[in-house]
Amino acid sequence: MIPKRRAECQNNPAVWRLVVCLAVLPGLAASEPARPVTEVQTAVEAFVARFADVSIADLVIERTFTLYHRDGRHPHLTGEERILFKLPQRQRVEQKLEGRHEVRLSVGDRAWVRQADGKTYEMPAVPLGGDRTYLLVPFRRGAADLLAEWRARGVRDDVSHTTRVGGRTALVIGARAGDRDVPAVWFDREYGVLRIVSREQLPTGPALVDVTFSEHRPLQGGFYFPYRQEVFLDGRLLMRITVRTVAANTGLADALFDPEALARER
Repeated sequence: MIPKRRAECQNNPAVWRLVVCLAVLPGLAASEPARPVTEVQTAVEAFVARFADVSIADLVIERTFTLYHRDGRHPHLTGEERILFKLPQRQRVEQKLEGRHEVRLSVGDRAWVRQADGKTYEMPAVPLGGDRTYLLVPFRRGAADLLAEWRARGVRDDVSHTTRVGGRTALVIGARAGDRDVPAVWFDREYGVLRIVSREQLPTGPALVDVTFSEHRPLQGGFYFPYRQEVFLDGRLLMRITVRTVAANTGLADALFDPEALARER
């Protein structure tokens, strides 16, 4: 039987998609009034411009994860995941936990799960903006797309300050110095996103979700990928992720993201 802690996480799309860290938020089409150029816009535009000539079509990520007890201090479960991500909106997560193997597909706003017993079903539709995560890989997206996604999360891009994180300077977007518990993106001009703070409506009620990214290593064309990720709920550690390997442009087959093919797998 799946432990209660694991079931809570997996049955909660808002939390589970957030910790996977590679789900896609589609670009917002609604027009907005013209905004004055800010330090935030300048920094994000310069970051995205660095990858104008870099081509990444897919990623294969192998990682381990540890779920923690509610106290946020004691490990509860450890598992392994292989994540296949194909731009722009396809993702496959192959997970092993306690000897059980499960596969989850995400294609746009739809998602399917193939359980360890072979049963495959489609998960409920995902509401726009409620359970997405920011895409760490900025390719095929402009600065306006990123800023629109952050605003959809409640992050104010007209408010910012600088701070130090791990010996590096970070631009904190959405919060003033001294602000706590407000939606914000901590942004490194070379690495990209270092931290995301947002308020989420979970089945248990509203919660402050804090996701941090660290131990960045070069991937391709000057892009750095975080090999350590941590997820906190209301200040308590929920999950720690350690990336073992990342490979780009491996030529992933479309069939890997086909829900009908998933149902036929053995």
